[in-house]
Amino acid sequence: MPSEDPAARSASASVGAAVAPPPAFAEQANVTAASLREEFAENWPACWERAADLLDWRDDYEAVLGGDGPPFRWFEGGSLNASYNCIDRHVEAGRKNQVALRWAGRLGESRAYTYLDLHREVNEFAAALRALGVEEGDIVTLYMPMIPELPVAMLACARIGAPHSVVFAGFSADALATRMESADSEYLVTCDGYYRRGTPVHQKSKADNARVELDHSVEATVVVDRLGDQPPLDDDEYDYERLVRQHHSATVDPVPRDAGDMLFLIHTSGTTGEPTGVRHTTGGYLAQTAWTARSVLDIKPEDTYWCSADIGWITGHSYIVYGPLALGATTMLYEGAPDYPEKDRVWELIERNAVDVFYTAPTAIRAFMKWGAEYPESHDLSSLRLLGTVGEPINPRAWKWYHEHIGNGECPVVDTWWQTETGAMMVTTLPGVDDMKPGSAGRPLPGISVEVVDEDGAPTDPGEAGYLTVDKPWPAMPLSMVEDTGWFADHEQGRPPLDRFDWAYFTEDAAAVDEDGYITLLGRVDDVINVSGHRFGTMEIESAITAVEGVAEAAVVGAPHDLKGEAIYAYVTPVNADDEATLRERIVAGVEDAIGPIAVPAGIVFTPDLPKTRSGKIMRRLLGAVARDDDLGDISALRNPEVIGELDPIPERED
Repeated sequence: MPSEDPAARSASASVGAAVAPPPAFAEQANVTAASLREEFAENWPACWERAADLLDWRDDYEAVLGGDGPPFRWFEGGSLNASYNCIDRHVEAGRKNQVALRWAGRLGESRAYTYLDLHREVNEFAAALRALGVEEGDIVTLYMPMIPELPVAMLACARIGAPHSVVFAGFSADALATRMESADSEYLVTCDGYYRRGTPVHQKSKADNARVELDHSVEATVVVDRLGDQPPLDDDEYDYERLVRQHHSATVDPVPRDAGDMLFLIHTSGTTGEPTGVRHTTGGYLAQTAWTARSVLDIKPEDTYWCSADIGWITGHSYIVYGPLALGATTMLYEGAPDYPEKDRVWELIERNAVDVFYTAPTAIRAFMKWGAEYPESHDLSSLRLLGTVGEPINPRAWKWYHEHIGNGECPVVDTWWQTETGAMMVTTLPGVDDMKPGSAGRPLPGISVEVVDEDGAPTDPGEAGYLTVDKPWPAMPLSMVEDTGWFADHEQGRPPLDRFDWAYFTEDAAAVDEDGYITLLGRVDDVINVSGHRFGTMEIESAITAVEGVAEAAVVGAPHDLKGEAIYAYVTPVNADDEATLRERIVAGVEDAIGPIAVPAGIVFTPDLPKTRSGKIMRRLLGAVARDDDLGDISALRNPEVIGELDPIPERED
């Protein structure tokens, strides 16, 4: 990404003015030391003892980081059990009657599990899994929606040392089969079905079809009765509730696991190709997840905390289940859609449950904006202390709306960058210490070393676009990185030669860093459009478009152009469709002002929605295929496939 790129020059322009942490928040924050980054840097890697100290260890570790790596050995010699850390120790500490898990169902149902309730059911299901033949090291696939039995099953697997592989419930039978085959998983926990906007979806039929496709047999399938009309089960299928009753009051001693043993397997979403399995460790992952939940999300044991992600994604693993429960907080689980039955559903739940910390995605915030501020303003949101975003960069306009209308200008907003591969947060602000810059994620967290480099691997100048790399190991790094040097020596076309580093992980994200060390994410490296020799990050152009009044959200892609080589095309969701011609003119003017005439889209299509994955990420790959008239490829990760067929041809501007 050469320095003359207009995208590089516009990086700083897309970031809002700094906002200081509210004094009332800073006074009570879990982290208040402005010197923490310096302390971690001076005492690296021993600094990560602070994260390990948040956990109870069966056997003390001998070294925080063993080996000159790769391979790396975080908390070498130590052993622990994740289920024990998330449940037993809170019960033993006299907090058995505190609510651990609060569930809101799609049809208005609710359930609350105290830490003692959770302890009982996790033990009972762990005993049931053992009775079915699950042994330490066996991978158990969990194919369920957002129901309490999903985290129960995760923690039961962790208890007996069996890694779990959660597959998002909305995925197809083919997608499930691919993931089970990849994991060589012989055990499946699923449900008869679930509700989507009040309509039942039959999940087990998808699971049955997946089993038929597998090359290996499935030893046992456990089925949760969610719909209340479960059909008869085959001989190798077992009813979840009956199994739990059969093992009533059973206890299972937590199996000690080495810090480097696998806790779970999770697959990437497959938005850009075949899903990749990522294996996360027990010690390093749990330590960094707990530390970031405490330091960044400011979670305290007395909090009610809500992350709106699905557990099928890494965010749900780290910041619905393991992080909050390791800290002994109350974590919320919501099965429904944010606008069902009404568009105030999220705010009604926050008010009813007195939620302290709310963590959601920018795509949801843009939807909230589109629906209108009257919905949150009709509810008492004064319980909120901190807001967070995850999943993609948030543009300044959405950040400011979130800060003002949801946080009443009094809640810090932590814009967190991390990946399935990193396991836990890597770049963001410490909410009680750092200023916030709308549109910029923040600085690397204490103990994390991140650098933005150019195509030659040299650090970029402030404001210059480059490649985001992590040049020191971190506790939550996955086993595939720990074991395989290929993660760090990949010199494929389009990637910088990183052999100048002793060690580095290329994240495949483009970014720019400012003079204060704040990092602004510019999109994936493959989300770069080359127009007449000028390279633009898609995030920069999208931020300019969404800053235009009347635009709810936007996605831009590149497609071949006779004169320019590649042209920019924009798909835009308007707040309303009353005057698209005027809005199109405002978008053109907005992009010209923010970046320059060369970045103005050659064509603009207005659409009521954008194609998104089940986790809410915009699938630009599909939009690019539409713009180029290419084959759409795999759309199993798509939440709303009907949108693709409704997209009009792109009309080009008349220059």
